[in-house]
Amino acid sequence: MSAVVEARSIGKTYVGGDGSPITILAGLNLAVGAAESVAIVGASGAGKSSLLHLLGALDSPSSGEVWIEGREVAKLSVEARARLRNERIGFVFQFHHLLRDFTALENVMMPLVIGGTPEAEARDRATEVLGRLGLTPRLSHYPTQLSGGEQQRVAVARAVAPAPAVVLADEPSGNLDPANARTLHEVLAQLRDEFDTALVVATHNADLAGRADRVLRLEGGRLTDTMGEFEVRR
Repeated sequence: MSAVVEARSIGKTYVGGDGSPITILAGLNLAVGAAESVAIVGASGAGKSSLLHLLGALDSPSSGEVWIEGREVAKLSVEARARLRNERIGFVFQFHHLLRDFTALENVMMPLVIGGTPEAEARDRATEVLGRLGLTPRLSHYPTQLSGGEQQRVAVARAVAPAPAVVLADEPSGNLDPANARTLHEVLAQLRDEFDTALVVATHNADLAGRADRVLRLEGGRLTDTMGEFEVRR
């Protein structure tokens, strides 16, 4: 299985308020294959968000390498890295970050248009993806007219519309009530089959983690297998 996204011995160190180094990740390795889903669990502050930022080329490691579809991120130009993020990586965060002045359809069209897709084609693709996520009746609604669960589904649609190689989700249901969280978990679980994309999700939620192919615990700056700690729901 060839890796879509891979971390090779990556480390991440920050400088604390007193000037001393704070190591978040230490020699971490991870390889995620095409259409594979991986859940990252761990305590708050363990570095789950930092890891996703590195895998998504939003930040650079202090040491080690991040590879996406056979390309080492550090060797890409600023422009190539931005294009990689827009076209090959989808992001879903705890807060949806939808643009308030744009409809659900327009929000999902945005990354496609930015990437150079003709507007008519972008509209068709966004309409298709929103429909597959059960949001056809909400195409013309603005974020303030959508429920929290609907807003997150729009965010998922925006992430998958460009047909990325991998979607990175950081506590995607952390801001939802249990019913909406379960619905979102079901949507994320469909990603592999419906959109043929890899998924890496950082979560505290046992239900969401249990839907992944693999569950890894981030502790002490490294990843370890949970050894069946989470019940798999497929």
